[in-house]
Amino acid sequence: MISFSSLSLREELTRAVSDMGFETPTPIQQKVIPQLLSQPSDIVGLAQTGTGKTAAFGLPLLHHTDVSLKHVQALVLSPTRELCMQIQEEFKKYGYYMRGLRTTAVYGGVPISGQIREVKANPQVIVATPGRLIDLLERKALSLEQVKYVVLDEADEMLNMGFREDIEFILKNTPQREFTWLFSATMSNDVRNIAKRYMKEWQEYAVAAANVTNENIDHQYYVTQHHNRFETLRRLLDFAPGIYGIIFVRTRQDCQDIAEKLMRQGYHVSPLHGDMDQKMRSKVMERFKNKTLQAIVATDVAARGIDVNDITHVINYELPDDPEVYTHRSGRTARAGKSGICMSIVSPKEISNIRQIERIVKSRFHKSDIPDGAEVVRKRLFHYLEQIENAQPQADFAEVYQSVIHEKFDQMDRDELIRRLIWLQLKETIDVYNDAEDLNASFQSRENKNRGGSRGSVRLFINIGQKDGINSNERLLQFITESTDIEPGQIDRITVRDLSSFFNMNSSAAEYLVQSLSSKKFKGRKVRIEEAEQRDRDRQGGYSSKPQQKSFSGDFRSGGRGENRGEGRGGSQKFNKRY
Repeated sequence: MISFSSLSLREELTRAVSDMGFETPTPIQQKVIPQLLSQPSDIVGLAQTGTGKTAAFGLPLLHHTDVSLKHVQALVLSPTRELCMQIQEEFKKYGYYMRGLRTTAVYGGVPISGQIREVKANPQVIVATPGRLIDLLERKALSLEQVKYVVLDEADEMLNMGFREDIEFILKNTPQREFTWLFSATMSNDVRNIAKRYMKEWQEYAVAAANVTNENIDHQYYVTQHHNRFETLRRLLDFAPGIYGIIFVRTRQDCQDIAEKLMRQGYHVSPLHGDMDQKMRSKVMERFKNKTLQAIVATDVAARGIDVNDITHVINYELPDDPEVYTHRSGRTARAGKSGICMSIVSPKEISNIRQIERIVKSRFHKSDIPDGAEVVRKRLFHYLEQIENAQPQADFAEVYQSVIHEKFDQMDRDELIRRLIWLQLKETIDVYNDAEDLNASFQSRENKNRGGSRGSVRLFINIGQKDGINSNERLLQFITESTDIEPGQIDRITVRDLSSFFNMNSSAAEYLVQSLSSKKFKGRKVRIEEAEQRDRDRQGGYSSKPQQKSFSGDFRSGGRGENRGEGRGGSQKFNKRY
């Protein structure tokens, strides 16, 4: 097995890596570092966030740096301030024993004057965000004329953020560049075009699949109506009292709004997005790393600079538009050999997106019920009891306060004292979840919790058949289950014909299936699905000449139940009867 000590790194770097406790290189490091040490060339490294890319390019970069020369020899471009600062900190650790080595980071959000002074001190290595680097070039504060090595880190993200022209401008201003090292999570067309245009014949090293299929991540999803998404988030947070995680949202505005709502309701969270100034972002990260925050609400771009190994949960408030982004998000947990949970909150119509992501991460997702109020209270009760059991009071605590405690509670029964203490701890949670509504999408509640009973079976028509490639019952079943969250056992009596097919399923889930499949296409053909009996009546002119779907009486529409707390189903439990 390869070890860092067996690599041909200069002695100062090997010593620093040993001090950091690193022994065995990660897969991307094992592939890239030997190549870049012995025979530097243009390379493309494909690896997900958290796989050790910084050391993969950082150690060879410093190995080839000539500390006797007082000009910029190497340039690293990164998409965000946080990642830029993170790379610079790692470089400081790697180069701790390299006398004469100067590295600096330049990024937006802070006064440029201090950075001008730093680059005029002739660093050999600069780590930069594209925008600030161009500002410095236009001010003629530094020159890239003698840069020999250029690293594009998180290249796909830089291109997604609109830095294409900036990257091209910078590369054009490195006329002596001999080697370009491009690192990315994905090899998109945009990334490949940059490689083709600005790199020589390159070697490609890909290890992304090893992290995508991290078996230590438990992928879960929770199905709720869209208007219940925030309440579902709250309930998941309450059900995981020891959470230390990241809540991913799509936009900066969502990030700010959701974080503010959670903070007003007493959660120890903070937003992290690009509109925050650098001082505030650094403060948030400091609070998160020392665990005074239980979670941060972040956009995908802002989260690129987070390097924490202890994250227990990743919560997707909404699924990303690009399934590949899911792998970046989920990879924030279960790092350094630990286990983690990735939760996704989805509406019924988004379940097909879950199926698409499953194929990319090559892992089955687990559909989980959103816990009801009683389950949340029980979970927090057990958490509190565990805290009491594991508490280690100061040695002199009993001596100082023992007599006062005995004097106050000597006449109170022990069980009564315990009940009162626990009640004080849980009272707020019990008040919140008294008569809490069921947040699970109604088809899930009926199917999995069997509330309200079954309303029998219904036969459905779908306008695809043998001529569309549905040549067996199994093929139709596969299409339905992969496009929705319906389990195979819920469908029976399948009949496949030339141009259409028929099947039976429980009527309580039928409208959900109709809604889910009506927006789909099969081999370019728009899927149409309706109740077979209704279709026959329409064709015979019994009701209307215009085909129409049966109006099921389930709760699949937004008006199916009250949206406000306390307007849930009649079967909800009252905590004042149980606690």
